[in-house]
Amino acid sequence: MSRYSELSRDQLAALVPELLLCGHLIDRSGMAHTIAAFGREGMTAVAIEEWQLASPIYTRRMQRALSFTGDSVETIFKGLQLDIGAPPQFMDFRFRVDDHDHGEFWLDHCGALADVEPMGEEFVVAMCHDIEDPTFDATALATNPHAQVRPVHRPPRMPADRTPVCAWTVVIDSAHVPPEVPRNAALLANSVAAGLELAEIDASEEGLSDYTGPLLSDLRFADFSHAALRRMADEICLQQHLLTLGFMVAIGERADAATALGIGRKQFAGIAGLTSERIRDCLDLGRDPAALAKILRVHPALNPLGYTGIDIAVVDSVVRLRFPHSSGARTDGAWPSMLTPEDLRPLDALVRGVDPRFVARVAATDQHGWTVEIDRAEQPFREASEVAVTRFSTGASFAFTDRGKPLPLTVV
Repeated sequence: MSRYSELSRDQLAALVPELLLCGHLIDRSGMAHTIAAFGREGMTAVAIEEWQLASPIYTRRMQRALSFTGDSVETIFKGLQLDIGAPPQFMDFRFRVDDHDHGEFWLDHCGALADVEPMGEEFVVAMCHDIEDPTFDATALATNPHAQVRPVHRPPRMPADRTPVCAWTVVIDSAHVPPEVPRNAALLANSVAAGLELAEIDASEEGLSDYTGPLLSDLRFADFSHAALRRMADEICLQQHLLTLGFMVAIGERADAATALGIGRKQFAGIAGLTSERIRDCLDLGRDPAALAKILRVHPALNPLGYTGIDIAVVDSVVRLRFPHSSGARTDGAWPSMLTPEDLRPLDALVRGVDPRFVARVAATDQHGWTVEIDRAEQPFREASEVAVTRFSTGASFAFTDRGKPLPLTVV
């Protein structure tokens, strides 16, 4: 069962793009600490590996979920519209499909570039050249191993305000040699997250139950059914877990286990707190324990339920979380595995994104798991430094707009 069934269709339509954006901001959190540990070149290598490992897996999952499997340029573009690497409007991808094997996309706005340009040209080149070249191809090969994504132009921008900020061609040709499979690909391909089964979409519900129609200029999530939106939300949560698993594999290649876990916890804390805040505002919720429980039930770090196994309840105005000793997330080493009775810092950051007075404490431990209770302190806590680092991104305050009826870009 999906916890997202507790939300209305309208609430889900607003929340799904938020989940995509928060998934993108994972790197605004994680890469800050990666630079501190390994420098700019080390950060670049980690970013390449995490996306190469994760994106082919979650891209295929979303294609199967919404029944737009195929091997065409159009299929690649549909996948990008539901990818945490390309959240709508913040990463404003525009598309043109010429035929089955040829197309182009460009970005009218790039939130990631807005974040990186103030850091200087070296960081722009690292993102727009060193990272994008191998990772765009890795995403495309999930659809067709002979697809190549190549730049028409890209930053550094000349002139400085050039728009679109970049443009790329996508060409499928049997003569193209597929990129090498990353050395650690099997680690994620064999993860519980990669193979997790989720509820099929009930096609009888009102609204679109799949994305089998034409490629659209934008996805208007309100057009999809409640069941489709539930599945999207759960899949986007898995995208976030898979990206984090890729991140931890790459970090583990460069640091001992204790150091890697420390970096992972900082990444988790930074994105968890900001995500709680954005979910609270998106769903127009308050700051009381009941609102906190609602936010926890839909927070991507704690979902899908079948993956994390975390139970959430409110008892006498106290929010309780039950963490099982055994779950898919713990087997994989995903975010919930980074929480222990001895270290609740990422959870504290998560709940204080709702209200800065919340504090987590361990209430009980037994052979099956452990229970955390969340109370309110008399005084607010200072924002965690990891959240403050993530807030550097323009995505922290980004607001989605209603663009009206989308335009079909292809004929079916």
